[in-house]
Amino acid sequence: MQQFYTLIDKYNSVPSADIPSIEKEIWDKYGVEKTVLCLDMSGFSLLVQRYGIIHYLSMIRRMQQTTAPIVKQFQGQVVKYEADNLYAVFDDPALAVQAATSINIALNAMNILTEDSRDLFVSIGLAQGKIILIPEKDMFGDAVNIASKMGEDLAERSEILVTKEVHASAKDNHAIKFEEVELNISGIKLKVFKVIY
Repeated sequence: MQQFYTLIDKYNSVPSADIPSIEKEIWDKYGVEKTVLCLDMSGFSLLVQRYGIIHYLSMIRRMQQTTAPIVKQFQGQVVKYEADNLYAVFDDPALAVQAATSINIALNAMNILTEDSRDLFVSIGLAQGKIILIPEKDMFGDAVNIASKMGEDLAERSEILVTKEVHASAKDNHAIKFEEVELNISGIKLKVFKVIY
């Protein structure tokens, strides 16, 4: 991470004429084309208020222990866990969708065996594009922002939303079904796809 910040500091300190070469260096070193998965646990405020923070922290830990092997199984890479969120990347959009679906199926199966206060639900967003990736540390870019917005704000509990780019790359996989939906974000109409599983 320090090497990345060194380049950002350099970007901040050079004359405007030198900025394009630093920007190119950053993209050459850290730029990748990926499918980004952003997962957010549902019900944080209510659960913390009702059962306390330790109860919720134990649920976050179960989410981490459940999702990490599934991401790996579908050839993805966990970039980071932050609060009750998971951020991961995949080379193959169809595998990213399968991972997201498998996460929800695994959690739903676990919920059958737990009391209601321990049931774990998530919402997931998937977007595709060129991003800045510092492996196992952090990631930045439009695809990260869009996946985060869909996973944290737009997707309902147990819902998976994907961008048209992810849909276009994964739609030929007949194991995956999609439904087109139109969402409003700050007055902007956005066409996305909901994964049906």
